[in-house]
Amino acid sequence: QVQLVESGGGLVQPGGSLRLSCVTSGFAFSVAYMSWVRRAPGKDMEWITGITSNTMHTYYADSVKGRFTISRDNAKNTLYLQMNSLKSEDTAVYHCAKAYGSANQAMGGGTQVTVSS
Repeated sequence: QVQLVESGGGLVQPGGSLRLSCVTSGFAFSVAYMSWVRRAPGKDMEWITGITSNTMHTYYADSVKGRFTISRDNAKNTLYLQMNSLKSEDTAVYHCAKAYGSANQAMGGGTQVTVSS
């Protein structure tokens, strides 16, 4: 059974940082293209970053480029998202996703990130 479980969300002030984790099981994580996506209140799901398997190529949406860093530990089947210089518009539920946008897509239940003073 495919499982993805996010953690690390919370309340942070503007300019602050958070590190999200996503522990996975039930599929070949080391060869999977992984992404982080988010849904802000009242908005559609937004893809924000992805990382290839062993080649470790990374991709970012303009909205987070230069502030967020995606990484993975294939030995631990875990995906990470380091978020720096957080803004109020980063407030959203963050999900990790396997094969986002494909027929084999799977997502976790998400972790809430709230950026507010």
